Amino acid sequence: MAQESNGVRTLATRHDVLGSGLFGLAVGLALVAGTPVWAAECGSTPVAGIDWSQCSKKNLMLQGSDFQGAILADADLSLTNLSGTNLTSANFEKATLVRAWFTGAQADKANFSKIEAYRSGFDSVSAQGASFAGAELQRASFKGAKLDGANFEKAELGRASFANAALTGTNFSLANLSRADFKGATIGGPVAFDSAFMFLTRIEGLDLSAATGLVQAQVDLACGDEKTKLPAGLSMPTGWPCAQE
Repeated sequence: MAQESNGVRTLATRHDVLGSGLFGLAVGLALVAGTPVWAAECGSTPVAGIDWSQCSKKNLMLQGSDFQGAILADADLSLTNLSGTNLTSANFEKATLVRAWFTGAQADKANFSKIEAYRSGFDSVSAQGASFAGAELQRASFKGAKLDGANFEKAELGRASFANAALTGTNFSLANLSRADFKGATIGGPVAFDSAFMFLTRIEGLDLSAATGLVQAQVDLACGDEKTKLPAGLSMPTGWPCAQE
């Protein structure tokens, strides 16, 4: 019996060692691959710094939550209400945010690069210094938003609204601004429009005198009026393509 017991114990010990070895190997591979060892905290209550990467959080009411420094990369928050939340320095890279609400949220320095956010609402959000590079933002609304220093390089912004937004130092280089609306926006310094597509972009009454990267072909495609101010060297077309409302 003693030998049998010792044999059982020996077998169990070998099993434990093998299991520990496999776990160690998995951890090692995860570290080499640069991925988190522990799974995202998908079931946890929102808190600053939470890891909700790749989590499905659709159609939730999360307004007023604290997501400062949170990791939400590749997460799905479609139809979720994030109004009034603290998103400072949060990482949403490649997240799905279709028809999500961010009204009044604090999102300075947040990373929204490569998000999918058709028809999402960013009205009155503060996203100064935030990145929306390569984002899909067709028909998104940034009305009254503070976007000073934000980066929209290569973003898809067809029919997006920036009405009454603050845009000093904002970068729209290579962005698709087809039919986007900038009426009433405040531009107190340089704004980059290098190679941006501006077909029927609404720039009525907009002061673009400090804009950079604008060329005459872009202006000719856009929709301005007699109050539109252009950078030196550019002139108003003989007739703007958009009918005045």
